[in-house]
Amino acid sequence: MPSFAVTTPANTYTCLVQRGALSRITEFVPAKAGKLFVVTTEDVWDLHATRMLDALGTRECHTILFPGGEPRKRLSEVETMADEMLAHGADRSSLVIAFGGGIVGDLAGFLAAVFMRGIGFIQAPTTLLAQVDAAVGGKTGANLVGGKNLIGAFHQPTAVVIDPEVLGTLPEREYRAGLYEVVKTGVIRSPRLFGRLLAESADVLNLEAEIVEDIIAESVRIKAEVVSADEKESGLRRILNFGHTIGHALEAETEYSLLLHGEAVAFGMRAVTHLARDMEVLGAEDHLRILSCIDAYGPIPPLDGVKASNLMKRLVKDKKTIQGRVHFVLPVRVGETVITSDVDPAKVLRAAETALEELAA
Repeated sequence: MPSFAVTTPANTYTCLVQRGALSRITEFVPAKAGKLFVVTTEDVWDLHATRMLDALGTRECHTILFPGGEPRKRLSEVETMADEMLAHGADRSSLVIAFGGGIVGDLAGFLAAVFMRGIGFIQAPTTLLAQVDAAVGGKTGANLVGGKNLIGAFHQPTAVVIDPEVLGTLPEREYRAGLYEVVKTGVIRSPRLFGRLLAESADVLNLEAEIVEDIIAESVRIKAEVVSADEKESGLRRILNFGHTIGHALEAETEYSLLLHGEAVAFGMRAVTHLARDMEVLGAEDHLRILSCIDAYGPIPPLDGVKASNLMKRLVKDKKTIQGRVHFVLPVRVGETVITSDVDPAKVLRAAETALEELAA
């Protein structure tokens, strides 16, 4: 029963990874908590309502159904949910349970961060991407038209309850999208994890229980370690953005409607891996190994009509851009990265063009 602690100046909380973990969720509800508000989507609720309601037992709760999707990840939806909470008796003792994927977790966490200036919440992620990344670390937020997660807050959860059993109902594309975040974790910090992903891709894709639980636990262990060392992304935590800078630009350029988040990250990782090789930061062997591992969990949708020049324009609006300087996480070797803003824009453009050409081939 792997469990990992995230320790921040504000609090310490547990990330539990266990089959059947949802049945234990009330163990993490504070004794003084009042009414519970489960924020979820209709599809998740249709699949797993019985599991959640059985776990909550006699606790007073209300379910808020969020329409879902990146285009709906907006501040207006947070206001709508806050109004619904208020109408159903929420107060400062209430607790939010984010029951869904990364979008639900981000938005429900932000709701908890701002409702009555902050109430508690529990992350109960139901997608692989959310389990290995989005649910851990306290990043919450909503999108603007100009970019992803440009409104948000750091608000650490009371607990993260990860149940691998729920992945059995996840569509294959959603599962593959989550695997790209696991690949990211392996590249930046875990040669052992990366090696398993590369050598045992068939078992990973077939949802073999042992390896799935291992890759989730290893990803959560690393995320918990990094967040504990750097809660608000002033140093070490920035390595978690490998592939995300260009990935976020691609999501905005395609209006959040073409790609799942993990797929955009996959493109971003591919482009930045080319960039690192072009800058002679990354050796030829690891360059090919990283691209092979990304390919093992593809494909991503075609990107016909996307122009690298437009992605370059989007980069300056990324929330990690500081005083006009775009920061990139570049792989040095599997398990190690470097962060730099000293990058020739022409090389970034060439790397993005190369990634687009490969996907079109």
